Amino acid sequence: MKNSELRGLNPEELRNKLIVEKENYQKLKFAHSVTPIENPMRIKETRKLVARIQTELKAKEINK
Repeated sequence: MKNSELRGLNPEELRNKLIVEKENYQKLKFAHSVTPIENPMRIKETRKLVARIQTELKAKEINK
């Protein structure tokens, strides 16, 4: 998901997306610790997406 797509979402949608992506990140980390996943870069990408969502959410809260 690109930054421009995140900017188009309202704060409630961002919160929901953040919850989903955090759960996805935890599942990926667990799956990788049990047996190595095929593409470990997905963990890094998911972590960065979570950070982007948090940044955009914080920016929207500040600009209220």
